[in-house]
Amino acid sequence: MTGVVNWLAQVISITKFGLLSIPQRRGAVAATILGIAGVVAVLVGVLSIATGFRRAMQVSGAPDAAVVLRSGADSEMVSGLSREETRVIADAPGIAHGAEGPLSSAELWVIINLPKRSTGTDVNVPLRGVEANAMKVRDGMKIVQGRMFDLGKNEVIVGTGAAGEFKGLEVGQTLKVGKNEWLVTGMFSADGGVAESEIWTDAHVLQELYRRGDSFQSVYTRLNSPADFQKFKDALTSNPQLSVKVERQSEFYLEQSEAMTKLITTLGVAIAALMALGAVFGCLNTMYSAVAARTREMATLRALGFGRGAILMSLLLESLMLAVAGGALGAAAAYFGFNGLQTSTMNFQTFSQVTFAFRVTIGLLAQGILWAALIGLCGGIFPAVRACRLQIAPALREL
Repeated sequence: MTGVVNWLAQVISITKFGLLSIPQRRGAVAATILGIAGVVAVLVGVLSIATGFRRAMQVSGAPDAAVVLRSGADSEMVSGLSREETRVIADAPGIAHGAEGPLSSAELWVIINLPKRSTGTDVNVPLRGVEANAMKVRDGMKIVQGRMFDLGKNEVIVGTGAAGEFKGLEVGQTLKVGKNEWLVTGMFSADGGVAESEIWTDAHVLQELYRRGDSFQSVYTRLNSPADFQKFKDALTSNPQLSVKVERQSEFYLEQSEAMTKLITTLGVAIAALMALGAVFGCLNTMYSAVAARTREMATLRALGFGRGAILMSLLLESLMLAVAGGALGAAAAYFGFNGLQTSTMNFQTFSQVTFAFRVTIGLLAQGILWAALIGLCGGIFPAVRACRLQIAPALREL
């Protein structure tokens, strides 16, 4: 026990002397800390894009809500349902009912071009045609400005995300796309969900303006309870009148986010890994400089009875502390610079814009600090091994 205490005391003493010598090599130390901070800031910043995008998709569906598409369709864009099919779906067992009948909404959507506020370039924005129960079959939907559009009229409501990212969507303005015009009557929120990226209008008006006949692309429904999903699904998939696929809304939106989140995560980790390689070399340079500047000190400590293991551990601790300091700095920069930042990107499943907010979570911050610690350990291990292998007599003769 006494030996362990003595060893820890040696480690603490050597580490303390190392930290006190930082002002003499502040240039190299500052470069290392800033380099690691850059790695962490980039890693956390890029991954916060994927986290924000995934959250926008995940909050869009409740466990007691379902969506029905044409069998084989992986998105609404390639789906198609007739009016008669949507009626059969609305009459299926398990669907909740309100004062106006089954809580279902047969929907279709088209892509329109609108300029982004930030760049002025035209991007694809979804214009969704919905029925009267559209807001009741989704969670967190509410009008935050203006009013709901009137059925049968060329009127639209816009999501808060769309209104913030694209031009011409202020309440009271007229939205003109080609020869078609809609009055923007209101703005809605969806608890940060993907619906906030969309513009909504009456499905029957959209059918007429875009010559879609009496066809739809999906049916959104609210079930009596999550337990009724399987009954609802079995009734539809076994019905010979239909050829459909049935999913919970939460699962459907999660699938829609997979391609994008994988791409962002892969790119983010690849970029951070390349930067981390440079940071490791910076850390190596700093710690080799520290060992070179303290050669006689290390030899003196060895001559006084300090062990190789204590010297090795103290240098690793110093490297780790510098790295964690850089990681904390980078994590703070990422949090204050990115968290909550509103943006939009292309969803490759639908080729339309999705608005969302960057989300810097505790998990991402911890991941960034872990990366910093690994950089510090990789950058400190070789200089530490070199220091503990110094021969005492030659090292004491060095100037």
